[in-house]
Amino acid sequence: MKAGKIIKNTLTVGSFTALSRVLGLVREMFQSRLIGAGMEQSAFALAFALPNMARKLFGEGALTAAFVPVFRNEVEKTGLEKAARLARAVMTAVFAMLTAACVLSMGALGLWAHFAELSPRAALIVSLVETLLPYMLFICGAAFGMGVLNALGRFKASSFMPALLNILWISSLAVLAFFPQLTAAERAKVVAWAILAAGAVQMVFMLVCMGRAGVAPRLTLHGWGDENARLVWRNLAIAAMGAGAVQINYMLDQVLAQLANPWAAGVISYAERLMDLPLGIIGVAFGTVLLPTFSALFARDDVAGARSAFTSSIVSLMFAMLPAAAGLFVLAPEITAVIYQGGGFDAIATTRVARSVAVYATGLGFFGYMKTIVPWFQAQNDMKTPLRVSVFTVVLNATLNILAVVMLPVEWRHVGLAASTVVCSAAGCIALTVLAKRKNGVLGLADAMPAIAKILVASVIMGAAVWIARGHAVALAGRIFTNETLVRIASLGVLVVSGGAIYLIVAFCIGVRFSKVRG
Repeated sequence: MKAGKIIKNTLTVGSFTALSRVLGLVREMFQSRLIGAGMEQSAFALAFALPNMARKLFGEGALTAAFVPVFRNEVEKTGLEKAARLARAVMTAVFAMLTAACVLSMGALGLWAHFAELSPRAALIVSLVETLLPYMLFICGAAFGMGVLNALGRFKASSFMPALLNILWISSLAVLAFFPQLTAAERAKVVAWAILAAGAVQMVFMLVCMGRAGVAPRLTLHGWGDENARLVWRNLAIAAMGAGAVQINYMLDQVLAQLANPWAAGVISYAERLMDLPLGIIGVAFGTVLLPTFSALFARDDVAGARSAFTSSIVSLMFAMLPAAAGLFVLAPEITAVIYQGGGFDAIATTRVARSVAVYATGLGFFGYMKTIVPWFQAQNDMKTPLRVSVFTVVLNATLNILAVVMLPVEWRHVGLAASTVVCSAAGCIALTVLAKRKNGVLGLADAMPAIAKILVASVIMGAAVWIARGHAVALAGRIFTNETLVRIASLGVLVVSGGAIYLIVAFCIGVRFSKVRG
């Protein structure tokens, strides 16, 4: 696939993902005001993390990584009909496994809750988990359909699917605004039921789109042991161990955040949502497009084409991610206040979230790079290398997180958790790059580095200019508006627009050119 085609598909994915991420920010604006950043939000974040862990293990994470290269190779070599039989066999087996896991988990949780003495906080967590566990079945079904469509080069429907969750989530929060008598815990329970309904809608939507793409989503007991299916199971087992290590580490982060402070998990969750906007629009979009792209190129033994796709994608990725990182770092307090502050989310919560946002921003380039380097291995059915790196980063992250909780002051422990994530992501990127060079030779990053260095310079200049202009923007907005909220919004808008203009002008003047990157 040519670089232009990759960029076109990435823009398609990014556009629909942008819709979902913007809706996600609107959702968080409602939720921060209606539920706040206290114990209830932390309980909700922990409960929602469980089905999300299953989604990343058996949905758009490990299963997609294991299935898409094999499915794409089957399409390239034998055609869609035989590949569709493989898809139906894999889908049926995964559905059966997830249904059993969901039933057993709910039964075990119900028994434990019946016999245990639960605090109000623990009771809320259990109630939310019971509601949200079936969501893992729905969202994994939807994610499987997304993987099939992406492998076939149909990115529009799969990219729009996440927006359905946010639409129904926002709708539930909008309804809750008319019931001020409800407690934050009661509101969290209503939102959990809305998420469950949204998951069902997402799955039905993706299965219908699968059928229209020529892969009818029928359940079948045939083909589970075919050669390609066995390859998927082997890859899935390895990828699931890697994803499982990451998710176990994520759950450890949640537990340590609960120990760090009752509000820490909720604060980190809000900060991560702000990172999801640039990372989801750009980083995830590139990762989504590159996995089937690399899979098709490696299926044809076109390593040079894969290398060219990788290097051109890295420059394009960094052109968006580095200025976003600089802007989020400098404007973390302003962005947090505009998005979240109000209602149950006070100025103290804004300060706490902004500190995490600034730290996360320093790792945005690494987070994006990880989304592009991991598919390089997955497309070659190499799940072991990402697994080894994942285990290494999990151990490192757990160690740093424990040190952060034990050694840092109470108000800075959550910042230490965020910093640990950045350090481990950087270490993972370096390790994967070294291993990719050992596997396939030179990746072509040397050709990309001059352009990336110029992008970094332009981003730093833009960040410095915005930092200097912050006070002037607030003063200018204060002359026009008297309402504090409007002053915040107007000044932030001026800073974002002027910062973007400065970045583009500087990048052009110092000669950032994509055409100079060779594969």
